[in-house]
Amino acid sequence: MYLRPAPLLPLLLLASLHAAPARARQAVPDTLERRVAACTSCHGSASAPAPQPASGPNYYPRIAGKPAGYLYNQLQNFRAGRRQYPLMTYMVEHMSDDYLREIATWFSTQHVPAPVLARASLPAGQLERGHELVTRGDATLKVPACTACHGQRLTGALPAIPGLLGLPRDYINAQFGAWRNGTRRAHAPDCMATIAGRLSLADVAAISGWLASEPVPDDATPAPDVNHPMPLACGSEPERRP
Repeated sequence: MYLRPAPLLPLLLLASLHAAPARARQAVPDTLERRVAACTSCHGSASAPAPQPASGPNYYPRIAGKPAGYLYNQLQNFRAGRRQYPLMTYMVEHMSDDYLREIATWFSTQHVPAPVLARASLPAGQLERGHELVTRGDATLKVPACTACHGQRLTGALPAIPGLLGLPRDYINAQFGAWRNGTRRAHAPDCMATIAGRLSLADVAAISGWLASEPVPDDATPAPDVNHPMPLACGSEPERRP
């Protein structure tokens, strides 16, 4: 029986398909930057800024340049269930402390251009209330100024206090809501849960509106340290021992 030879072109295509995965594996460098591609797709990188929806809520925080201690604490919190976001939990639940620290350190050294956020369309009086709470606090409510912990420039402080500028208003509102209802927690004493519980919803809206309307300074480097003693005991930033 005469067997007709198989066409050469399909055989070559089949061979190339088998070889392609091996070539792809060899072509992709095993770097931390490649490994955190899933993170930067939402949080942004130097080559691909974080997505900014044209309309609707924006819950993607800018994490580049934040203190490594803060980022490490938050990765641990997601892994332990102290913060609730299924995608984050799924990604970190099997990672070791050392790997989480490595990821946190990498992001702390990144310098991603700050997004230009839409200014909050709030009445002038409400924005002024936000400015007052951020810079001076409210002694009657026993709420300290945000600047007392997050730095006079609101760019955070080493080793573990985050900057507040460049964060979308929706994200800030969501975090206050999570602290108020207990779905976001930190190591005790949880100072932010205490503060969130003392603020009205109108005050939260004023704070988030004012913060999201302020530009990020060209030098958004965290302060070397926070002033001690802090206005409230905070488990994520223990007091210095003499």
